[in-house]
Amino acid sequence: MVPQSQHGSPIHLIHRSILLCQGKHEHIQEFFSGRLQHLTSFVLPWEFVSISPLISISTSMMAVVFRIIQAAFLSVTSWVLWKLFRNYVLRKPLDNIPGPKPSSWLTGNISEFEHRKSGWSFTEDLESKWNNVVRMKGIFGEDMLYVFDPKAMHSILVKDAHMYEKQEWALTLTTVLFGKGLLSVAGGHHRQQRKMLNPLFSIAHMRAMTDIFFQISYKLRDALINETSQGRNEVDILNWFGRTALELIGQGGLGYSFDPLVKNIPNTLGDAIKCALPSIGGTLMYSDLIPVAYKLGSPSFQRRVVDMIPIKAVKEIVKNIDTMTNECQNIYNQKKAALLAGDDAMVHQVGEGKDIMSVLLKANMNADEKDRLPEDELVAQMTTLVFAAVDTTSGALTRILDLLAMHPDVQDKLRAEIKDAHENGELTYDKLVDLPYLDAICRETLRLYPPVPSISRGASEDMILPLSEPIVGVDGSLMHEIFVPKGTQLFIGILSSNRNKALWGEDALEWKPERWLLPSTKELSDARIPGVYSNLMTFSGGGRSCIGFKFSQLEMKVVLSVLANSFKFSLSKNRDKVVWNSAGVVFPSIGYETTRPSMPMHIELTD
Repeated sequence: MVPQSQHGSPIHLIHRSILLCQGKHEHIQEFFSGRLQHLTSFVLPWEFVSISPLISISTSMMAVVFRIIQAAFLSVTSWVLWKLFRNYVLRKPLDNIPGPKPSSWLTGNISEFEHRKSGWSFTEDLESKWNNVVRMKGIFGEDMLYVFDPKAMHSILVKDAHMYEKQEWALTLTTVLFGKGLLSVAGGHHRQQRKMLNPLFSIAHMRAMTDIFFQISYKLRDALINETSQGRNEVDILNWFGRTALELIGQGGLGYSFDPLVKNIPNTLGDAIKCALPSIGGTLMYSDLIPVAYKLGSPSFQRRVVDMIPIKAVKEIVKNIDTMTNECQNIYNQKKAALLAGDDAMVHQVGEGKDIMSVLLKANMNADEKDRLPEDELVAQMTTLVFAAVDTTSGALTRILDLLAMHPDVQDKLRAEIKDAHENGELTYDKLVDLPYLDAICRETLRLYPPVPSISRGASEDMILPLSEPIVGVDGSLMHEIFVPKGTQLFIGILSSNRNKALWGEDALEWKPERWLLPSTKELSDARIPGVYSNLMTFSGGGRSCIGFKFSQLEMKVVLSVLANSFKFSLSKNRDKVVWNSAGVVFPSIGYETTRPSMPMHIELTD
């Protein structure tokens, strides 16, 4: 409930807007006039204007400027007041859906939901205290839904996916960051790109990647052996996994080597990728403004404006984008030149022409003109692949090692399984994917700790959302379906679905790899969760599911098989200072005071 009428409260402001609607213009004019005069006298004092040698402007022109400022101020204020009035006073279709009270009338629940620290407890409350569909409040009290009901998720991601696309602000933001790649387009455009890319992530192609992944993992192993030989048993394992993940997608995805992994050296592209999400996190509060700003003028004009913004965070975002774009453009130019030079030139490149982008360039060149992707979209696919594959994979690997260090018995059992598998020679693709305990550890970690806790969609039309189980409304009635108004933002609760006790049992919050060695429960099978991987929502579902989940799974298993066979991992002396940050992609850091990703780990060679 919003507080009762107080000076400056939403009710007080809404009362003013009602007076305006009733025609009492004088009262409202007096209300705004005094505040506007105070605002303009503070921002542009007359004394400053009259004495400044840089500004020469007539009184009449200044009056015009003030009128413009006044009009803009009144327009924005009226818009905000209407939003508050509509969302907090008028009855709306989603009012009967139970949910937490907003912590702020301005930001609703968003400040809690997206907070690096309190985001965890807030999401846990959504899972345990409410229904499988929860109403939350967004900016200015906009109604949003948090969904982890299986049937509802199937409707949003599969059955009615064309009516629940990514929202305009999200598509615009990813376009700015990565170009018109798979994350940045919707509808038929997305299906065209997906059709071209799907064959590149087939099982057959993953088999061809296995040797490349092992060679890179051996380089990582040798680098860590070198660290321990010099007495450095405490390493930042996240940093090493970030570099490894970049090299894995570099060679396997782009046919390019970013990092020799021979010593602990800085990597410009790796640092840009690592900092990209934390640097843009603060902009999401103003997501509605992103599409508007994107449409103002030409790209060159937008860039000139952005370059003039004296804010460190904005400059950091621009630097990261430039680094990723320029690096991928250079790689594309090299691959295009090699492709035009013939197969011999491709064979002499990293990956010998078997990498994803080399195969894509060939397929694109041979495709019908209507299916062919333009050059800027090919570069965008490269930027998207690099970004999507690094933080998620490195974070998941770091989480697994952290858990293995906490559970040495599980670590010993895994090491024994890998050593037994090596008795008959080197691990092949088939041997690797058939290791049951390694597979169970990967699945259980991705279940309990998905790298991406939630994703969002927007209803493009009024929709009816079906439910697996009815929910009890605020008025006590049973609801078997929910009317979703056009424009409603919906969050798919990946984390909550993966931890749903009704499906996974009372031990759903425990890390138990052994659960994957047992037959699936009836509750889980009957739920028909729409995820593309093992009844999990970790890689999402439907036409916008993670296209590279098989690639990611293979990377993780290869790296773990090499490292667990060579090293023993234990908790660092600084482990108690490590926190896992709730974010678009979850990451660890040394306390919440910093946004620098890091995970110290103690390693030593096995006997």
